[in-house]
Amino acid sequence: MAKKELTPAQKKYQAKVRQIEPRPRYLRHAFLAFFSGGLVCVLGQGLIDLYCWLLHLPPEKASNPAAATMILIGALLTGFGVFDKLAKYAGAGLAVPVTGFANSVVASALEFREEGLIYGVSAKMFLLAGPVITFGVVTAFIIGLLYAIFQ
Repeated sequence: MAKKELTPAQKKYQAKVRQIEPRPRYLRHAFLAFFSGGLVCVLGQGLIDLYCWLLHLPPEKASNPAAATMILIGALLTGFGVFDKLAKYAGAGLAVPVTGFANSVVASALEFREEGLIYGVSAKMFLLAGPVITFGVVTAFIIGLLYAIFQ
């Protein structure tokens, strides 16, 4: 299908928009994403160390309750409306898998709570996270299968 040619008026309008449109501040966004993602990871490592110390667990075992705690923190921050405000400034740094997953599940559940517990919250909770989970599981299966075949 051929692309529709713009009229001179449309071209002039687009040129004006490009002139006044604010330029993205890529370096600032990259720094904030790197810094906030690093803080999330430091918090996660701190929780692992805390669970190692409190529960006398090896680090491999302490990572499970630490991940659950990070999911809980992400879900609570989303529920109280804080996560979105933080993500507005932190950018992609807060989208690290654990906190981003919790945010997507809780945000979808909150968005559809008016439709009821079953047809709203339960049915729509994994609207955003479902495809990611499915893709992750299928990809892990394929890679595991290839590893088993070629090992």
